[in-house]
Amino acid sequence: MVLRDKPWLFRTYAGHSTAAESNKLYRSNLAKGQTGLSVAFDLPTQTGYDSDHALARGEVGKVGVPISHLGDMRTLFQGIPLAEMNTSMTINACAAWLLSLYIATADEQGADRAKLQGTTQNDIIKEYLSRGTYVFPPAPSMRLTKDTIIFTTEHLPRWNPMNVCSYHLQEAGATPVQELAFALANAIAILDTVKKSGEAEGAVFGEVVGRISFFVNAGMRFITEMCKMRAFVDLWDEICVNRYGITDAKQKLFRYGVQVNSLGLTEQQPENNVYRILLEMLAVTLSKKARARAVQLPAWNEALGLPRSFDQQWSLRMQQVVAYETDLLEYGDIFDGSTEIAKKVEELKAEARAELAQIEAMGGAVAAIENSYMKQQLVESNTRRLEAIERGDQVVVGVNRWTESEPSPLTTGEGAILTVPEGVEAEQIARLQAWREARDAKAVDAALAALKSAAQEGRNIMEPSIVCAKAGVTTGEWGTCLREVFGEYRAPTGVGRAARVDTQGLEEVRKNVDAVSEKLGRRIKFLVGKPGLDGHSNGAEQIAVRARDCGMEVVYEGIRLTPAEIVNAALEESVHVVGLSILSGSHVPLVRDVMERMRAEGLSDVPVVVGGIIPPEDEAQLKGFGVAAVYTPKNFELNRIMADIVTIVDREAQKAA
Repeated sequence: MVLRDKPWLFRTYAGHSTAAESNKLYRSNLAKGQTGLSVAFDLPTQTGYDSDHALARGEVGKVGVPISHLGDMRTLFQGIPLAEMNTSMTINACAAWLLSLYIATADEQGADRAKLQGTTQNDIIKEYLSRGTYVFPPAPSMRLTKDTIIFTTEHLPRWNPMNVCSYHLQEAGATPVQELAFALANAIAILDTVKKSGEAEGAVFGEVVGRISFFVNAGMRFITEMCKMRAFVDLWDEICVNRYGITDAKQKLFRYGVQVNSLGLTEQQPENNVYRILLEMLAVTLSKKARARAVQLPAWNEALGLPRSFDQQWSLRMQQVVAYETDLLEYGDIFDGSTEIAKKVEELKAEARAELAQIEAMGGAVAAIENSYMKQQLVESNTRRLEAIERGDQVVVGVNRWTESEPSPLTTGEGAILTVPEGVEAEQIARLQAWREARDAKAVDAALAALKSAAQEGRNIMEPSIVCAKAGVTTGEWGTCLREVFGEYRAPTGVGRAARVDTQGLEEVRKNVDAVSEKLGRRIKFLVGKPGLDGHSNGAEQIAVRARDCGMEVVYEGIRLTPAEIVNAALEESVHVVGLSILSGSHVPLVRDVMERMRAEGLSDVPVVVGGIIPPEDEAQLKGFGVAAVYTPKNFELNRIMADIVTIVDREAQKAA
């Protein structure tokens, strides 16, 4: 009988609505052959707020499951023995807290902590660069990451306390070289922080290095992406040996999980995404030397909305077919000895080393965040990517070529897209209030006081956090406690002030901007706003950059603003148009709130445009609120959007005249 390698872990990234509904989904997916869990948390949970906080409005249960306290975590894993499960949790700023809730739940199940397997993403650096769910400034955030690493090394020997996440860097526009260099610089910053603390000396530090894992992305250029993974293997080995003196083969092994590219999934002809996902998966499975340890695939329709259970099953079956029906796992590395592959790998490594040296010269990854270098690089590379698609230099089938299409039966009919029921938020808040009323208030106060002392005194916050979890402390209370000690942070946007003159196809738009500005008596002023907790700022950044390049004056203050703050900025800045970017599915309540506040402030004559993943029925609702235009991923031509906005401003100005 032919010997076959053991397949990677099969996962789907899942969680929505409520802990009870997500538990049903997890148990269903496990019954279908999924071998590990990957938990998606909603944005309030990720940013340390309770479901009833003002910033949580409209966001509860939308992009993941709300976990406000131990009761929610208990429900999430009901009937799932944690001592036997491998669980990945995509949580960063609040990783210590969610891990504490997980440990407390495992303790209730009677699970041996030494048997707990899984990963907390716990990568705060990439949050400043791409996904935006940071809470605290870089220094205390790095300390929290260090605390979880030290704690798990001692108490959870099978747990990966940190997943260096380059996935979201590629989603923010990173090139393969940037993904390599920025992720490795990130890992170096974390390990240097641990080493500097003096809490992991000698053999213990080797264990720390051995527990660092990676979470990467793979796009459509799958030969390049596969070479990138081989480059990651080699470069990580170099860093482990040369920088940290790690020679143990197991400790310096490059271990990674993957979700393939979601950035390239298209709203147009979405059935094509099935092929895209399969090809991207091959990049991280074909090469045995650089094969992923765990794979989770997006669903074909994620550019349209939340995937249904069937859609997730389809992606799971794709993994199972490749792993069990093909002969992939019967062979060694099929690329060893290839001169083309070796050449590409060496090119990537050389360029990544040069980029790493540049970041090192700045003082490392944290310094390159604070001076905005890495963020600016991502914004610029994403701009180049989008411009190439607009020009047709980068072909996207069904988007900028072969756009004629038969209507798809997959996207029509009732229930074609999963939506979160309107009442989920109110029900979650009611459960949260009941939880607060039923707990021992004195125990909660004592636990929070102990957590605050540990934070102030520089002690490891994991044990006090576990005590908080068991006492019934909520996510928002834990977050508030540490905010009081560490403060909050607003990362640089990476959107520069100087307009580029080399953007192609803008001549006519610039002329129109000048003409309308002359009519107005001043330069068109465009406020780009991110209401709510959605930290995916790529679209807003690109709109801000292109509007600036067109000659408009742009006001963009980054992510995580309340509707009241956005309307206040529109008032104070005397803007001519407001653009709202929302990708979390919370567009209806947030836009409604903004529009009502603008009318109350006498700004009815200021047009509002909205961008996001917005189904047609929601688009009609937004326009019913008075929104002037709605843009979704199918509107990839930014120059055309800019032309629309200038026309809208001109039209509204003529009405008001």
